[in-house]
Order: sequence, then C-alpha cells, then structure tokens
Amino acid sequence: MTSKDYIFSSESVGEGHPDKVCDSISDAVLDACLRGDPKSRVACECLVKSNMVVVAGEITTAAKLDYVQIVRDTIRRIGYVNDDDLFHADRVFVINALTAQSPDIAQGVDARAAKGKGSAEQGAGDQGLMFGFACDETPELMPAPIMYAHRLGRRLTRIRKSGKVDWLRPDAKTQVSVRYAGGKPVEITAVVVSTQHAADVKHKDIKAFIIEELIKKTLPAKMLTSRTGFLVNPTGKFVVGGPQGDCGVTGRKIIVDSYGGMGRHGGGAFSGKDPSKVDRSAAYMGRYVAKNVVAAGLASRCEVQFAYAIGHPKPVSVCVDTYGTGSVPEERLLAAINKVFSFKPADIVKQLNLLRPIFSKTTNYGHFGHAAGDADIPWERTDRAAELRKAARK
Repeated sequence: MTSKDYIFSSESVGEGHPDKVCDSISDAVLDACLRGDPKSRVACECLVKSNMVVVAGEITTAAKLDYVQIVRDTIRRIGYVNDDDLFHADRVFVINALTAQSPDIAQGVDARAAKGKGSAEQGAGDQGLMFGFACDETPELMPAPIMYAHRLGRRLTRIRKSGKVDWLRPDAKTQVSVRYAGGKPVEITAVVVSTQHAADVKHKDIKAFIIEELIKKTLPAKMLTSRTGFLVNPTGKFVVGGPQGDCGVTGRKIIVDSYGGMGRHGGGAFSGKDPSKVDRSAAYMGRYVAKNVVAAGLASRCEVQFAYAIGHPKPVSVCVDTYGTGSVPEERLLAAINKVFSFKPADIVKQLNLLRPIFSKTTNYGHFGHAAGDADIPWERTDRAAELRKAARK
C-alpha cells in the first residue's frame, strides 16, 4: 500500500445522539439570543444525562428568554417525545447555570479602547488556531467519507420523522469507510449504521430495512460493490439510547462537525458560541477560503490555518497548504488569499453576515458541505473564486 492507496473512515451522528442533543440546545439558545439582540455575547454549554439537562456558560444579551422552554422545544424537535423515553421533552429536569460574560474578556472583544489593550479595534474572543479545508472529491468540495456518513444520517432522520416506520428512535450513528487509489475515492468498503429502536422490533427486520431503504438508496451505487460490508446495529440491540444510555456534552463531536478527520481541527468547538468567538467564525472563514481556492482551480485539495491572540484584532499567522496539488506556488496563493479576504474578527463577521440566528441550521450533519446557494450558510459560497484566481495568477 502506497501513501495514495488506503482506506479512510469517517463517522456522523444523528440529532438524538447525546452530544448532538447538547449541541442543538446550545445553538438554539444562541439563535434565540441573536434573534432578540444581534450584539449578544454567548458561550452556552450543555450537559445531558438520564432525565436531566444542565445549561451553563456566559451570556450577555438584551433578549428576554425562557431558557427552560428553549430546552424543551429543542428536545421536542429532535423527537424525544415517546412514552418509553426517560429523556422526554416535557419531563426533563433543567438546571440553569448561566452567568454574564467576564468583563475582562468583553473589553478585549469590544471595539473600544481599554487600559492595557493594544488596539481599540474589536479583538478575537480567545487565542487559538482554526483550520479550513476543501477538496474536489464530492460536489460539495468535501471529503467523500464524511459526506457519505452525513447523507446516511440525514436520510435516516427524514425517514424517522416521516413516520414511515414507527420503531426508529432519535439516537443514531453512521460510519463509512472509503478505499482510495491514486489518491482518489474508488470504493466504499464498509458501512456501519447503529440506530436506536423500539423494543418490539426484530434485529433482522432492522438490518434489512437499513440496508435496502437507507444505505442502498443513499450512497452512490457505483461505490458499493460485492465486497462492501454492511454492519447494522452490530451489538444486536439498541433500545436504551440517547441521554438515558450515555452522557452528552456540548462540543464533543468536533470531528463530525468539520471534515471527518481528513482535514485538521484546531480543537475549539463550534456550537453555542456567538461569532466573536473565532473558534467558530474563523473556522467558517477557513472553509470559505479553502472552498474558493478549490473552486477556482488553484488546487484540488486545500487547507488554511489561522491563529489568534485574545483581544488582538489581527491573526498572528495565516498558512495555506495545497498538498502538492496547487496550480500556482503556495507563496503566490497565500498572497492572493490575503489580498482578497480579511481575517480580522470583525471583518469575518461582516463578510459572512454572521450576526443572525442561523446557527441551528449548522448543528447537525456537519457545519460544512451545505448547499452553496443557501443564504444562511454563506461560508459555502464560491463567489470569490474568480477574484481569487485573478489575484493568484498575476
């Protein structure tokens, strides 16, 4: 096996996965804050277990909100409303441990002068590093394994919510393994689907349904072969799921949220954070830049990295890597990127129009890889490709 011939696997998780329940609640709170006050500062974390929800973090907002009701409405949308659910929208016990944002952090982020602060411009909400990634393996310019896993998860959720079968429950995980030859995806070698179900359905019926109605109707037929392995609920039983079966925490599915492990991740979670937090906004900007590089034909694979210091208005570094696939030298590409885009935190918010209640649309099945024409997901646009191509080839 050469470095270009390998099998790569990525996973996705459903809306009812305990960690995703937490992400959904955190982003629902964020959107509610931004809907009532676009200048809200939000860092909302969540923990769920059994019949308990803990909402904690720091929020400064003029919006008047019923956080308990937001929690219940979110759980209801996910689908924890069955009589046999211990974790139930109407019966969970909610602990509110939210406080205001630290004034020390606020003065660093606010666009105003402060003693000891080096600039009166808006600064980054924290230090850290963020990555953006794109490649030409799928129409979405995303890696094939993670996109296939997300497609399975989305379709499984649609089937469950349609009521087509009454035994599906909200918790689920999907995983797809793809064989690469010459660096290109050529075959799906294994598909794993674990879905929570009612107690009275037989495993053989679940397996047959998932293979025929989910896997074969979702994944590209040309990628499925006689060698493809299908593993459906491989433990044999998945009745106890969701927060009843496992503790959930906001931000624990950062690889699911980004590139399935194929593109690097800086370590900062996305959900529950307003756009002043560069963990989220700069990661979105990185995706926007990388996708436009690939769309412009300047590389077939591109990764962009930023790094920030808290309270500082500019990134301390910007780096680009095309993995040897670039059509122009990387020094020239980096110069073009810096010419076309601005990576100041305040400018990222403006360029991507982020002070809106759009973030619940990103919570599940990846923050990247959405339709380029979705006005609420502007970092998926390729509208700067021509400008970038022109700047890079001067």
